[in-house]
Amino acid sequence: MQSSKGLNSWDKCLVAGDHPESLLYKENGPRIMRFEMAPTPFRPDLAPMSPRSRARCGHHCIMIGTAVFLLLVLIWRYLLSSLPAGEAGYRQYEQRFIDGVCNESLSSYLRDLTSQPHVAGTPENFATADYIRFAFQRYGIPTHYSDYEVLLSYPVNRSLVLSHPDGLFLELDLDEAVVDEDPYTKNPKVIPPFHGYSPSGNVTGEVVYANYGTLDDFDQLRKMGIKINGSIILARSGKIYRGDVVHYAAQRGAVAVITYSDPEEYANNRTEGYYPQSPWLPPSGVQRGTVFRGIGDPLTPGWPSTPGAQHLDLKDASLPTIPSLPISAQNARSILKGLAGPAAPRDWQGGLDLSVYRVGRGPAKLNLTFEAKQGVYPIRNVIGIIEGSEEPDRYVVVGNHRDAWVYGAVDPSSGTAALLEMAEGLSELKRQGWRPRRTIVLASWDAEEYGMVGSTEWVEENLGLLGASAVAYINVDCAAAGPGFRPKSSPQMDDLLREITRMVKDPDGKFATVYDSWRASSNGDTIGRLGGGGSDYEAFLHHAGVPAMDLSFGDAYPMYHSVYDDFHWMEKFGDPLFHRHVAITCIWGLVTMRLADDAVLPLDYVGYARELQGYVQTVQKQLQTAKAPSNVTLAPLHSAMGGAVNAAYQIDRESKVFMGTYGSETHDLFYFLLRRRAINDRLILSERALLDPEGVPGRSWYKHLVYSPTGSDSYDSINHFPSIADALAKATLTDTEDDWRAVQREIWRVSRAITRMQMILVGKLTQP
Repeated sequence: MQSSKGLNSWDKCLVAGDHPESLLYKENGPRIMRFEMAPTPFRPDLAPMSPRSRARCGHHCIMIGTAVFLLLVLIWRYLLSSLPAGEAGYRQYEQRFIDGVCNESLSSYLRDLTSQPHVAGTPENFATADYIRFAFQRYGIPTHYSDYEVLLSYPVNRSLVLSHPDGLFLELDLDEAVVDEDPYTKNPKVIPPFHGYSPSGNVTGEVVYANYGTLDDFDQLRKMGIKINGSIILARSGKIYRGDVVHYAAQRGAVAVITYSDPEEYANNRTEGYYPQSPWLPPSGVQRGTVFRGIGDPLTPGWPSTPGAQHLDLKDASLPTIPSLPISAQNARSILKGLAGPAAPRDWQGGLDLSVYRVGRGPAKLNLTFEAKQGVYPIRNVIGIIEGSEEPDRYVVVGNHRDAWVYGAVDPSSGTAALLEMAEGLSELKRQGWRPRRTIVLASWDAEEYGMVGSTEWVEENLGLLGASAVAYINVDCAAAGPGFRPKSSPQMDDLLREITRMVKDPDGKFATVYDSWRASSNGDTIGRLGGGGSDYEAFLHHAGVPAMDLSFGDAYPMYHSVYDDFHWMEKFGDPLFHRHVAITCIWGLVTMRLADDAVLPLDYVGYARELQGYVQTVQKQLQTAKAPSNVTLAPLHSAMGGAVNAAYQIDRESKVFMGTYGSETHDLFYFLLRRRAINDRLILSERALLDPEGVPGRSWYKHLVYSPTGSDSYDSINHFPSIADALAKATLTDTEDDWRAVQREIWRVSRAITRMQMILVGKLTQP
């Protein structure tokens, strides 16, 4: 291929037809026009032109010349707009965006969004989709629906009866109590507490208390001589994903699982009262949630559930096999009072008004009856597009899920309100003349609460294009759950995030900026990683290899997935002045604008490489602790990391030199555009190199070999090298030669992925 310096001026104009303003622009891609001039044969039958014909020809030539001139002017304006000198012009819009974010409009959005419960698949949730589409369109943002047909479940009948050896029976009240001053708690449309995808069943068994239900907890019960087979497990929420608890219990022969929110975590150990007098979960509060261990629609694993798509039979889907039900702390207290057996370990004791927690087994028994309505239902994503002016084929995707288990004032409606406020702010900038260089996609996802269903189906449907063109995905789920900035991100966006937070005021007024308060917190300016699951970034990062970020204020909050997570609680306790909503909207919008506007993408792979070096050191310590055989070596990883570090520094220098020296090279603007595109391509595609087609062993949907969930204890698991972590955990347990060979095999696989990333950062083919 010839370099661009070898192109003549007319060729350059033709290639520039990929710009939307070019007269040569073609909607489905650039149109390269080729002309081949064959010699014209002599035609004696053709008479010479008349003077009038020659006059018309001259007139046409003038018109053609004028059109060519105008075309060249348009192309020249496009080239000038692409210069680094234009960065200052983009920056002026950032402060305008900050100034336009309004706490009153955020409050109004949240009030509207939480007016009714809106579980996925219900008419109320389709109404919220219409609300968001209407808002986007009112802002002048082209918007469309993206619909799928997916498996969902709802409760039909629930009962839980506690029986004692003396013959006493107690039917437990499974509903959450009405709060007189909170009208939202009185709405008859509230769907009662249940676990999404729990199978129907009617089972009876003695109760075993299993703390949080982790693998270590079940192992502790085994050491205590407590038999699980045929029992009903009682576990408190937290530490690990509830779906894992159900899975581990079923593996050990339990017939059902009951989960509850212990006041130790959800009511500050009963020291400050309960809602509505304080922000803590009332004794009758219940945490709903899904127990599906997969991602996306269970009936279309790995492909989109578009209308008419292939669906698995229900019996072939990887769904929970035993029924489960969430209950309140006051019901859990009644059950625990009926248990005998040994006292639970000290760190298993919770905050209920009991002298001691005992593990059982029994003698109290439970009869659980649960009837679910399970079927394929439509869901609806809402997608808004702000098209890029220079690179419309490059996508910065921002998103938040819309569905909630009840009202979801924090989770997810605080994020949805921020999404709408950001969309309105960006549309106002457009009216003032701003045009993003790259396309911004604004997404309102459906059915996240069932297992990131809406976002996963959309990513699977658009996988090829996202793999080629997605710059990043920025997610906000719980925008305002409490004080303290709690970001998570792919490492190459760390510096960008720290820079942006220095521009945004501290919402709690204790420091000048969000960055100042964040840095002064107990964890400093630590940025969490996204190796674990939990929100809509999963499909983007773990499956498609798109760098991702997840932003929030506050961490765990007591009303999570309960009826009390409503506008009244938010207005009274969560964010009364809506200043945290303002701050998260500003951060979200500015990060989005930088990714869409910067000439060279603000992605730092030097920091990423350093992060990977730290992971390698962690694995080294784990191998030493596990007393791995001497033939298990990290030499392949060390070798790959050496090359990756050098490549990261190389592209960092290349980007800085390119942006710093171009201003004096205005003699070749077209070369600048090609060179910038090449650098950005390498920055975009380097994350994709960490994907492996075979995926993580045993969970092949997860393709990312650095950031994907491990196979156990999803909330507590390490956040890197999942295939190595899983293999090492198994080898440590079995200490067999085959399992240690599997550890070495995964070390090689990760090493090859890092080498692929190195080669893309370098941007050259291998040479001898």
